[in-house]
Amino acid sequence: MNHTQNEGLSRRRVLGGAAGLAAGAAVGLPSAASAASTHIAPDLTRWRSQAAHVTITRDDWGIPHVVGKTDADAVFGMIYAQAEDDFNRIETNYLVSLGRLAEAEGESAIWQDLRQRLFVDPEVLRGDYAKSPAWLRKLMQAWADGLNYYLATHPEVHPRVIDRFEPWMALSFSEGSIGGDIERVPLTQLEAFYGNRTVPMTDEERGLLFHEPKGSNGMAIAPSHTRNGHALLLINPHTSFFFRSEQHVTSGEGLNVYGAATWGQFFIYQGFNANTGWMHTSSGVDNVDEFAETIVTGAKGGRSYRYGNTLRPVTTKKITLSYRTAEGGRARRGFTTFATHHGPIVREADGKWIAFALMNKPLEALQQSFLRTKTRNYAGYLDVAGFKANSSNNTLFAGSKGEIAFLMPQFMPLRNDRFDYRKPVDGSDPATDWRGLHSLASLPQAVNPKNGWAFNSNNWPWTAAGADSPKAADYPRYFDQAGENPRGPQAIRVLSARRDFTPQTLIAAAFDTYLTAFARLVPGLVTAWDRLPEGDQQKAKLAGPIGLLRGWDHRWAADSTATSLAVFWAEALWAPLAQAARDAGMSMWDYLAERATDAQRLTALGEAAERLTQDFGGWQVPWGEINRFQRNDGAIVQTFDDAKPSIPVPFTSAQWGSLASFGARRYPGTKRYYGTSGNSFVAVVEFGPKLRAWAVTAGGSSGHPDSPHFNDQAERYASGNLRPVYFYPDDLKGHVERSYKPGR
Repeated sequence: MNHTQNEGLSRRRVLGGAAGLAAGAAVGLPSAASAASTHIAPDLTRWRSQAAHVTITRDDWGIPHVVGKTDADAVFGMIYAQAEDDFNRIETNYLVSLGRLAEAEGESAIWQDLRQRLFVDPEVLRGDYAKSPAWLRKLMQAWADGLNYYLATHPEVHPRVIDRFEPWMALSFSEGSIGGDIERVPLTQLEAFYGNRTVPMTDEERGLLFHEPKGSNGMAIAPSHTRNGHALLLINPHTSFFFRSEQHVTSGEGLNVYGAATWGQFFIYQGFNANTGWMHTSSGVDNVDEFAETIVTGAKGGRSYRYGNTLRPVTTKKITLSYRTAEGGRARRGFTTFATHHGPIVREADGKWIAFALMNKPLEALQQSFLRTKTRNYAGYLDVAGFKANSSNNTLFAGSKGEIAFLMPQFMPLRNDRFDYRKPVDGSDPATDWRGLHSLASLPQAVNPKNGWAFNSNNWPWTAAGADSPKAADYPRYFDQAGENPRGPQAIRVLSARRDFTPQTLIAAAFDTYLTAFARLVPGLVTAWDRLPEGDQQKAKLAGPIGLLRGWDHRWAADSTATSLAVFWAEALWAPLAQAARDAGMSMWDYLAERATDAQRLTALGEAAERLTQDFGGWQVPWGEINRFQRNDGAIVQTFDDAKPSIPVPFTSAQWGSLASFGARRYPGTKRYYGTSGNSFVAVVEFGPKLRAWAVTAGGSSGHPDSPHFNDQAERYASGNLRPVYFYPDDLKGHVERSYKPGR
């Protein structure tokens, strides 16, 4: 199904290098004669003209406050500022979204690229760009111009692959989130199918490895439950660190938005304006489905698939991918790919070809993503949600009119609930087909609930607003496949504790130290030890560790030795029981609490104590000595080193119920745990007559190690000490580090 063709690498940079130097002459940069300068001159004139309508002000944390005459000017400045802070992350995101990562990283990335290109076709995106509304084309053009202008004025920056950005490319990374949906396709099985060989699934693909949960926390509190009578919003995404850029973007056309923008996107993904705020959390809805297709091969080799009483032809498409060779050249590899009306074929199982169905609405998604940032109330936010181009994100909403809401993804296919869509359904049965989309009104939601708050922690929607939550019995089962997790009860616990929230007490709630998972799991361990007969060797050996955990209050702290022991114990218990929990169809937390045997619990405790002793000299080690934040360099995949500076982080993985999440583990050559995901950008917003907000970004705003803003927020991040946001011009007074035009 594939072929390889070698070719020499003859990639000529249009921007940067000699061309970039020539272009730079017009903006005061070193010049060099080049024919490319003639080619770039008209563009450069246009870029300089647009840059004149943009001002970027960096505050004393390095956060860019971008002001443009129009929305397009603001987008130009917004993406330019992002490129200043971390162009590498921008380019890498588009290498992934365009299916071109192998051009930078080699043939090992070819299957990831193929997976992406099954769904994201550059020619289709070019067509989408051509038919997009004029206002959106202006924004996409400004986005490309801002990036190209950055490259033209920074010849020292050498892109790995993308030397010139084209406006249509913005549609490949439009959020929604098609990217996360595509990642559900197991790469090993894609390789097995299109590579014509057997490739076993990895333990990670099978869900057997211990890893930090992907997701976030969002909380919205109504005026009835706040001291000042103003709605509050907690924005607490749990992502990989340094995943988004904190920015403030304003235009003369009504744009005035603050928050976190994923590198390379020209809209604030999680944030707020003066009137509305939105926090997205990964949803447990089932709206990405697999269809098992019955393939029939004709006498001449043509392939069809059964659909009811008919045969339909299998669609074929040739995809050619480029990749970097070990010698630095370039080679190509071609694939003939297959699809049915359900979607592309991604693997084979039990003699059936599996088609993968997901949302693929880049034009609608990009419009929804940008337009929500200009909404002024809940009704306006809901109007924008009518694009129905959000597939994987719940939303917590709060606004200046006192409105709050919990909403589920708007892209929800209507299906026959008698089928279990958690596994492949029979594609030959027309009854399994999607039947259009649910209306917004038919989705589970909690709008202005009487209980005064709403939340989501990537758990089911049935507890989102206490007694005012939507009821599971009223909806098809495909509206949830996540169930509950330990953060759910913890969120309910802190939200139910008071009716007089302030921004400061909401911050405190977001960093509450109670670990609900251990409050549930540790008593079973202690009981298992109590059951051992007196004189038992294991009872004597584990008496000290059991005594420590028996007296623990189940709260994390940097100086807590019980936190260290509990985390190491639970990790040791998790791995050997993961498959059994999966086979039983139970969540890991339920299985550990209800099915783990006394022997398994006690054996894991012994292993935990031994590992702590081996790595740290004893089993009583303060958690902060183990759990660390370290930022050594600007690489996307960082190398950690116990000998280099790091700071203690008191909170734990979200696995154990900590709302403040820090996904950390050992790395090659380390004994300490270093975090790479969890709390990233955190903000609390108060929607009063004058908006007030506080925020913190993991590490700092810049991706450059030589910048003073590379790691200046690390201590605040670890302690949950959010800094005031400078939202109004008066707020910025006295906090300006630099104000300038792009390119200068």
